[in-house]
Amino acid sequence: MGFLKTTFFALLLFQAILTINARQNDCSSRLCGQNPFAVRFPFRLQGQQPQSCGYPGFDLSCTGHKRSMALLINLPNLGYFYVRNINYLSQEIQLYDPNKCLPRRLLSFNLSDTPFTAGYSEDYTFLSCPPESVAPTRFTKIDCLSNSTVSVVATLAINLVQPNLDMCSVIATLPVPVSRSHGDDLNDQDIQLTWAVPNCEECEARGGFCGFENSTSDQILCFTDLGTDNSRGLKIVKVIALSIVIPALTCAICISCFACIVGRRAARHLVTIGPPPSPPSIIGLDESTIESYTKVILGESRRLPGPNGATCPICLVDYHPKDIIRCIPQCDHCFHSECIDEWLRLNGSCPVCRNSPSPAG
Repeated sequence: MGFLKTTFFALLLFQAILTINARQNDCSSRLCGQNPFAVRFPFRLQGQQPQSCGYPGFDLSCTGHKRSMALLINLPNLGYFYVRNINYLSQEIQLYDPNKCLPRRLLSFNLSDTPFTAGYSEDYTFLSCPPESVAPTRFTKIDCLSNSTVSVVATLAINLVQPNLDMCSVIATLPVPVSRSHGDDLNDQDIQLTWAVPNCEECEARGGFCGFENSTSDQILCFTDLGTDNSRGLKIVKVIALSIVIPALTCAICISCFACIVGRRAARHLVTIGPPPSPPSIIGLDESTIESYTKVILGESRRLPGPNGATCPICLVDYHPKDIIRCIPQCDHCFHSECIDEWLRLNGSCPVCRNSPSPAG
């Protein structure tokens, strides 16, 4: 039994190492809410993908609740924009303003500190006019920049020569990276940007996916079979794990059964001399002590206190919301309640750190 326990603990440790390694190298695509596109290299979803899964300057964040979740990108000196779409083949990203006032953002728009450029732009002139001078024109007023005394309009520079604009003053003329030709109306426009580095167009055209060679390399490779090098490595690790864990567990069970049979046969031939042996001591914990340990029901976040992961170290099954969890005091290691209760009835120590806890106060 001692050998079986040692083997079981070794398998738990091996599984924990594999789980940690897999999470550190998992660069598979991620979704945010109901967005029709996945986040993958060169972009990285903060909090869900390791730093090595994305190219510098391409970090995204997922915000909102359930179906209303949206992707955000923070551009240096420009602030946050919502991401409407990403086209990995043409290397284009389509953005819109969270506050629904894109013209205000365009007046100070500068991409010099970002990895993006305007793939296509049109020159717009912004004008400040008295309200009565704008009404007869065909220009659409920018509501979020206008008030009762001033009307702000934006027009394509080529259309600037119009009647009834003598009383207007020019605010600025600048190139706008519009996503589509939409006349003079900038109230309902997106901006469309592109990136040149990293260049993965050829890889995407072949049906592949770009990614770093590994978590410590800055060399970019094209993976046409498994998506990324990390997912390929993860599959290799799983194969190795199965080839080691299953034979080791089978061997441990066979050795334990053999030792049990040999022990029973030897016991039949022994002559009892002297007083009978004392009954074996119970090394497990009683029910009152077990029940004194903290028991919680997991919420949607599946967060656990202490040095715990997302998988029960005993049954190796991931935790799910509403699972009943029991945590051992002192070490704060947590497990499925039914798993750890059965363990503690037979063993008086934590199956992970082997500490012998005292009853919870």
